[in-house]
Amino acid sequence: MKKIGFLSFGHWANHPAYSTKTASDTLLQSIDLAVAAEEIGIDGAYFRVHHFANQLGSPFPLLSAIGARTSKIEIGTGVIDMRYENPLYMVEDAGAADLISRGRLQLGISRGSPEQVIDGWRYFGYEPAQGETDADMGRRKGLEFLEKLKGVGFAEPNPNPMFPNPPGLLRIEPHSEGLRDRIWWGAASNATAVWAAENGMHLQSSTLKYDESGKPFHVQQAEQIRLYKEAWKAAGHQRTPRVSVSRSIFALVNDQDRYYFGRERNSGDQIGMIEKDRRAIFGKSYAAEPDQLIKELAEDEAISEADTLLLTIPNTLGVDYNVHVLSAFLEHVAPGLGWR
Repeated sequence: MKKIGFLSFGHWANHPAYSTKTASDTLLQSIDLAVAAEEIGIDGAYFRVHHFANQLGSPFPLLSAIGARTSKIEIGTGVIDMRYENPLYMVEDAGAADLISRGRLQLGISRGSPEQVIDGWRYFGYEPAQGETDADMGRRKGLEFLEKLKGVGFAEPNPNPMFPNPPGLLRIEPHSEGLRDRIWWGAASNATAVWAAENGMHLQSSTLKYDESGKPFHVQQAEQIRLYKEAWKAAGHQRTPRVSVSRSIFALVNDQDRYYFGRERNSGDQIGMIEKDRRAIFGKSYAAEPDQLIKELAEDEAISEADTLLLTIPNTLGVDYNVHVLSAFLEHVAPGLGWR
């Protein structure tokens, strides 16, 4: 069995072919899609966070709304760029959203990737400390977020408060017990995957990573996951680690599917530059008739290593079509791989 979720980038634009022409369209359709996905048996609804773009930027109102409308589906992010975040305020938002969903948040965080604006986090009021890179800052903020999620008091109480305080140092409220154990780290390299394991975070590995060996993408990603699992075991954590991978997968079961995604049949890995002087490898898309898809996915080593598969969806095509995409995968592909 494997958990199967969807990952939405939340695009919108005033384009005649888009069902999401405005931010309101994207937000409301994201809620409707999560509700429908839960009804058909999808395990998770995940959303990418980007700033200064026509995409989802502030995840917690959306996650809270989905939590209030659903009862079983996991609700998460993939990922929140910690360079833009105030870790303490984020603890408040995350705690509230998790309580609303009754403990279903699975938050993916990361040190971040290139954004629409050069050093966009500076506009949010953040600067790396002396001697830090922006990546260092993101990881430092991630660790502070984890620490404060534990719910241990750290703030000196006012001796003359407006309302009575409990004894001792105060923690951030609302506190959601167990949320600390449901934080994931989006790792683009083997080293940061090991770091995530050492710090007790689950692993999110996306459709790209740094090209560290020249091997096919899924092989490199599988090696990253194995290193993560070894590091988790060595760290002595008592919990079972979770690993997700993201893939663009489309079962071609009707003419509309073939029209939209038939050209992806022969897709392959791609090489690009996600950062200056740092080569990255991008995984291919999968698009084929179900029997062929089953054969191809069975050979993907990274999917085999992961317990959770996130299907990247074309959110601009609307709720109904995306429910079809997810339903076709659950009905025609997942059973053939032993996942349902």
